[in-house]
Amino acid sequence: MPSISRLIDSAKARYWTQRGTWVYDNALLLLLKCLWSNVVPECTMASSNTVLMRLVASAYSIAQKAGMIVRRVIAEGDLGIVEKTCATDLQTKADRLAQMSICSSLARKFPKLTIIGEELVVWVDPLDGTKEYTEGLLDNVTVLIGIAYEGKAIAGVINQPYYNYEAGPDAVLGRTIWGVLGLGAFGFQLKEVPAGKHIITTTRSHSNKLVTDCVAAMNPDAVLRVGGAGNKIIQLIEGKASAYVFASPGCKKWDTCAPEVILHAVGGKLTDIHGNVLQYHKDVKHMNSAGVLATLRNYDYYASRVPESIKNALVP
Repeated sequence: MPSISRLIDSAKARYWTQRGTWVYDNALLLLLKCLWSNVVPECTMASSNTVLMRLVASAYSIAQKAGMIVRRVIAEGDLGIVEKTCATDLQTKADRLAQMSICSSLARKFPKLTIIGEELVVWVDPLDGTKEYTEGLLDNVTVLIGIAYEGKAIAGVINQPYYNYEAGPDAVLGRTIWGVLGLGAFGFQLKEVPAGKHIITTTRSHSNKLVTDCVAAMNPDAVLRVGGAGNKIIQLIEGKASAYVFASPGCKKWDTCAPEVILHAVGGKLTDIHGNVLQYHKDVKHMNSAGVLATLRNYDYYASRVPESIKNALVP
């Protein structure tokens, strides 16, 4: 059997030469198979390994298809906007169609997925950053598919449908970022904020006093207020921000599962405001009620600056 290093080189070469198009090839599947015992040591049955490998590969192509749906709805001009709970909590035709596409594709390819749901859970956000989508802030929008095993996020896919949309009419739209713990993350160029700079990314549409007080406590050099958890994690891994701070309930498990994997796969860290690791088993509370704190580097610096009054106000 080829060495792990050769398989990694082969898989990376195939991925990058396809300019974002998934290649469901033997090199990548063999690579996943070789590494999966380290990623999920409890998963000893061959059938479970096969399901996990197929899920990662399928989630990539399913997310790309959902991204195409998101772009098509904008192009057709009818967003079909409805309010869910309030004026800042919206749903669009793209949310509904992308959700149907993702769920039907998963159900068709993995009809027994619910049977193994005791251990394996897929968390889906068909359109992360809906409010920004309705306002034309299209670079904030992502499609998220996260895979968790025994409560731990282990694989994730982020499709950014409008990546490159400001680069001109001839630009190729969209990209897909994916990652697996123990393997790495791909589809982007890892970059860090310059040393000594503290740039905070936080919510654009769901701010409150807790959020603003916590951001201020970080003594930031700059604050970026943008939409979408997926988008904020992309800012961290591409050197646009050094910490994602959201000291409030509101973010859900389907918002954080896939982005968490991408961040952790490149050495970052995502927790709640108290420093607790998020859990993703099927019976977990959907709301991340104690907020989110995430960094690519220097997590302890930002965690140490969270005021006790804010921690006391946010119950895990």
